[in-house]
Amino acid sequence: MRIAGRRKSAVFFLTFGICLVVLALALNVGWILLNWREVALLVLGIIFFGLIIAGLVLNTTFLVREIRRNEQHDAFINAVTHELKTPLASMRLYLETLKSREVPEARRQEFYDIMLADGDRLLHTVEQVLHAGRTAQKKRSLNLAHVELGQLVRECLELARLRHGLEADAIRYHEAPEAAGAEVSGDREELRAAVSNLLDNAVKYSDKDVRVEVELAPLDERMVAVRVKDNGIGIHRNQLKRIFKRFYRVPGQFMARFKGTGLGLFIVRSIVERHGGRVYAESEGLGRGSTFTIRLPRA
Repeated sequence: MRIAGRRKSAVFFLTFGICLVVLALALNVGWILLNWREVALLVLGIIFFGLIIAGLVLNTTFLVREIRRNEQHDAFINAVTHELKTPLASMRLYLETLKSREVPEARRQEFYDIMLADGDRLLHTVEQVLHAGRTAQKKRSLNLAHVELGQLVRECLELARLRHGLEADAIRYHEAPEAAGAEVSGDREELRAAVSNLLDNAVKYSDKDVRVEVELAPLDERMVAVRVKDNGIGIHRNQLKRIFKRFYRVPGQFMARFKGTGLGLFIVRSIVERHGGRVYAESEGLGRGSTFTIRLPRA
């Protein structure tokens, strides 16, 4: 008896609820049919209002992006101006000294070495700007050939040691046995520029104590990786993807003492992606160093 009573109560309340829903729908539909003009105006008003809001949001977004882009361009121009002006002023000063005074031979040789280093720095800045312009041309063809990646990395290591005046153990190289003789299909000079840029960054952001480890290792049968690890200033987690953008430099007074154009990592990313690979950065945070990895398909 109790079960039958509960069933009757459930059926009653279910029927009552359905009737209320039907009544509510009938009232709404009836109101819409009787006042269809007002409803049409209301719907059109909501649509137009939404379009206006969307337009304002898009306009604000593009405006903010344009402001950021202009700021990056200004920062880039200032950085390039500094990178060009500083070595030129230094070379001029030493040349004027050599011309106006009698300088001992040992001192003269030292001046020559400094001027050559300034010339290399000047040439490197010009090459960075030209390379960034070339990598932006997506239709530009590559001089493809089979490149032994290990040999290319070792050449870049020697160039980095010579360019920065480093000891032999400042940059250490390890090649996994499975990666020995690994070849990739690509433009040798482009790949050299990508690896050299990573090494230059690792040395520069290591500050005074340069300890860079470079590793060539296989990822699988199709991919091989070049890892460049330093013990330098590190990168904040929210900056790991932004640093590969063109002209982008990590903000902050601490980073301001490290001069640069903001093109190096952009060039690396552009070259690697044109070769069908990927580059990414890893860091445990500020002061804990960073690791950059280039992944390339085997030839």
